[in-house]
Amino acid sequence: MISEKLQNAINEQIAAEMWSSNLYLSMSFYFENQGFSGFAHWMKKQSQEELEHAYEMADYVFKRGGSAKVNKIDAVPTEWGSVLEVFEQVYKHECHVSALIDKLVSVAHEEKDNATQDFLWGFVREQVEEEATAQGIVDKVKRAGEHGLLFLDSQLGARK
Repeated sequence: MISEKLQNAINEQIAAEMWSSNLYLSMSFYFENQGFSGFAHWMKKQSQEELEHAYEMADYVFKRGGSAKVNKIDAVPTEWGSVLEVFEQVYKHECHVSALIDKLVSVAHEEKDNATQDFLWGFVREQVEEEATAQGIVDKVKRAGEHGLLFLDSQLGARK
């Protein structure tokens, strides 16, 4: 059985993951409006991935005898700057999510819930990858400059 404190913390993370999903969907819409369908596709995939994180966490809470719920999801921004500014925001956001997951691991540790700690380590590892991917895209956008954005748009559009 999962503790109430840990259940509440995971429910907060579920809301954060759903907000992240909406954030990336908003970025996708922005890119589509700017004519960058590849960047838009990449962001839609990222949005779906964040929503899957929320589902996984809810499923875990249910398996542990708890109650998952959707807390209030605040509105996300709808206007963005340059391609570089958007991906810099993605990197910054992924670092923020990493910090949230780290706090969640700490709660599981405080509650002496080894099963939940083990479950969360998968998210910790995934966050390392997501931060590295975002930083890599930022680096590529910087190197590509304005003239290389269409090529990079095409590359990111191939994300499965």
